[in-house]
Amino acid sequence: MTPATTFLTLQASLTTQFFSLRMDASPLHTAELLDLAADRWRDRAYLIDGQMTLTFGGTRQLVRNMSASLLKLGVSAGDRVAIWAPNCWQWVIGALATHYIGATLVTLNTRYRGHEAAQILKLSGASTLITISEFLGTCFPALLAEEDCGALRNTIVINGDGPSAFDAILSAGRTALESADQNAEQAVSLARHAVSSHDISDVLFTSGTTGTPKGVMTRHDQNLRAFSSFTEILGLDERDRYLIINPFFHSFGYKAGWLSCLLVGAEAHPMAVFDAGRVIELIRDRQITCMPGPPTLFHTLINHPGLHADDIESLTKVTTGAAVIPTELVESMWRVLGIDTVITAYGLSESCGLVSMCRRGDDASTIAHTSGRAIPDVDIAIMNAEGEVLTAGETGEIVVRGFNVMQGYLDEPAATRQAIDSEGWLHTGDVGRLDEAGNLTITDRLKDMYISGGFNCYPAEIEQLLTRHPAISQAAVVGVPDDRLGEVGAAFLIASDAHRPDDQSLRDWCRQEMANYKIPRRFSWLDELPLNASGKVLKTTLRGML
Repeated sequence: MTPATTFLTLQASLTTQFFSLRMDASPLHTAELLDLAADRWRDRAYLIDGQMTLTFGGTRQLVRNMSASLLKLGVSAGDRVAIWAPNCWQWVIGALATHYIGATLVTLNTRYRGHEAAQILKLSGASTLITISEFLGTCFPALLAEEDCGALRNTIVINGDGPSAFDAILSAGRTALESADQNAEQAVSLARHAVSSHDISDVLFTSGTTGTPKGVMTRHDQNLRAFSSFTEILGLDERDRYLIINPFFHSFGYKAGWLSCLLVGAEAHPMAVFDAGRVIELIRDRQITCMPGPPTLFHTLINHPGLHADDIESLTKVTTGAAVIPTELVESMWRVLGIDTVITAYGLSESCGLVSMCRRGDDASTIAHTSGRAIPDVDIAIMNAEGEVLTAGETGEIVVRGFNVMQGYLDEPAATRQAIDSEGWLHTGDVGRLDEAGNLTITDRLKDMYISGGFNCYPAEIEQLLTRHPAISQAAVVGVPDDRLGEVGAAFLIASDAHRPDDQSLRDWCRQEMANYKIPRRFSWLDELPLNASGKVLKTTLRGML
């Protein structure tokens, strides 16, 4: 059976049973998926980023070039390669090359400040960083100049100069592979064929209520299986042109984005910075058919003064989630934007980024008020504090069990045991209920996390950052509703002395210390924080004060 025939078989049946049978036709890992896709769709466009168009075959060649250079830099199987850059074609090449030689991908939020990025680099033990010379007026390498980055020894700079520039690294790899010396070719081939389906594909960092980032480890086979279900439920196929606005550092932009396009042969169109007018232009000019995004994105488009129905008539499929969605928004997406398929979904890093999805044909109320049913071969249950499974309609903690549950937290066995119980249930920390049809409604969070504009915000982490300010001795942060972003942070502060900075001064300071989505939108100064008998801050009381 030829690779092309193999991939045709894959496309005919991307089902859970197909993967569980481990048939020869199924891609066991991302490296094999890339080879199968390049053979199947060699001359078709895969990545279109500005003036750069890469075919599936061309993507594989660049990945092999980058792989040769990574190996030359001393990167080997199991090593961790971090990427700190906006959505761009280089991000995808770097990630695929990391997977191609059996290394593990670590993603960094582009909104991080230097010490936040350095913390992830140190915790992950990343040996190599792919970053960008400048983004939105910030020089990323300069942010790390005075930071302790742990085991980091290689930095590759997108749009940089000199031998460490991304283009120079690609060129060096190409030269090595095209030379008469076969060492580079053999090294890449040996590394590629040593990759296993059970290798750790990526480590995506998330924070718990302690505010300490934890690295979520997932395997190649888990991610391919989960997002094969995603593409099948969404109806994504090789005819689609997919605008990826969600950041690649998040599973929404990475796994539900360019990886899903690679699974089905769709075109991936990365977008580095959201601009509503530019989105409308891209949909019109490139005839975009699919565009996942948070509810705020679609709310902005619907209300954009430059929107004309003819500009977006090609757009037929969207997925959304990560916030409460009004029924009216779903109906407007159908009526105003003319979108046929609107699907809401639920997932978390600890579940490969996917747990449940609505289905095509669901009504507006189901799409708006629920996150749909579990994807195939994944179980969702609702548990009470005693670990008992509750019946439909009862509210409790959402727990998940199945192939998509993470392998654990990196170097955190105790936290892993706390998250995954002895029966394999992943305790999400989210509160919700299931209806009789199995649709999941999320009502609250056991953890104090809130979601602002699609980004997870962890109060404990923000509180720690706020107390770095010399005028703040204590801080408590809660999420409060916001019409545009879903939720925003409200900070309650205790002054270290009589000096209390004004709100604008605090915001300006916060911009230097934390990613902008973490910056509280409201500040309140108190003489003392409300505490319970054990000394824990009563956040319900704080919310009531607002």
